[in-house]
Amino acid sequence: MTGLVSALQIGAKLGNGHFGEVHLGEDPVHGPVAVKIYRALPGEDPTKWNIRKSALLAEGVNLRKAKHRHVVQVHHIVGSQTDDAVHLVMELCEQGSLQSRYEAGPLPTRDVHTIATDICHGLGALHDREMLHRDIKPGNLLMDKDGVTKLGDFGLVTDDIILGYASAAGYIDHLAPEVFETGQTSSRSDFWALGMTLYRLLHGEAWYRASPAPRYLVRDLGYADRLTWLPHISSRWRRLVRALLNDDPHARLATHGKVLDALAGMAGDLCWVYETDGVSSKWHRNTKDRLIEVTLEPSGKKWVWAVVSYPIAKGVKRTIGTSGRAVNRITAEKSLRAFFEDCL
Repeated sequence: MTGLVSALQIGAKLGNGHFGEVHLGEDPVHGPVAVKIYRALPGEDPTKWNIRKSALLAEGVNLRKAKHRHVVQVHHIVGSQTDDAVHLVMELCEQGSLQSRYEAGPLPTRDVHTIATDICHGLGALHDREMLHRDIKPGNLLMDKDGVTKLGDFGLVTDDIILGYASAAGYIDHLAPEVFETGQTSSRSDFWALGMTLYRLLHGEAWYRASPAPRYLVRDLGYADRLTWLPHISSRWRRLVRALLNDDPHARLATHGKVLDALAGMAGDLCWVYETDGVSSKWHRNTKDRLIEVTLEPSGKKWVWAVVSYPIAKGVKRTIGTSGRAVNRITAEKSLRAFFEDCL
């Protein structure tokens, strides 16, 4: 293992994590890899760092057991030559994390469906090995060169530090209500975090940031009932996310088999692509020979909506539906929800 350290080449930085930086690396056995570099935290005395370093090395050996198509493979974890860092050497996921896609706006529902299915398989693999993830969020979902989504950054956060870590890293928005009460995580709290992650991917960062922050509401219970939704998110998606966010961990949808069953029932749903300039909203999808476009735009203090079908080649433009006149925002969104639901 020491020989691997001396030959491991550390390259450009790919990103920052709460506990360390991630760099591109070249490993003599595995070729291009991602290397997470752990160092002593600011203010951490040498004794505590040495204890944590030993724990990291021991946990790294354990993480190698989690071999699955939808879990980022940990190749090995080793001390640096200078002994001031620990290198976690992992499979390289060329497309990076979903964080930037989430920040850009809502992902198409078909993409979220594929991602959710992949991650559910990966989460099941971890739980079957009696391992927890504890940190499911868009930034820890990674895609390889073939577009396969994998769970990354798992296993190195423990219940001893979860609340402090979550508070500092922003993951506190993904903590289930029972974690605030007991300080302990479980496979059921992983599924809560999955529900929060799916909600975020379906709506994008701007929508999420404009909504009430979970960190202030989850402990009071009933958070799932306070969620606001974009009109095109179907009742099936809403039921799934709410089931994952059930306050009662024992009533929560919290097995990968049941989640996969729910996702299978949505596999044929129509996929709408959503865009917004921050004021007006637009949805579109293609059929074999038509482009269907839905718009929601302000008209003074009220709103108008329209659904128009355009020919891709030959044909005429057709108006499928319209508000007919300017209406208030609640009425407009209710009508659009009904339209999207009728399309299922």
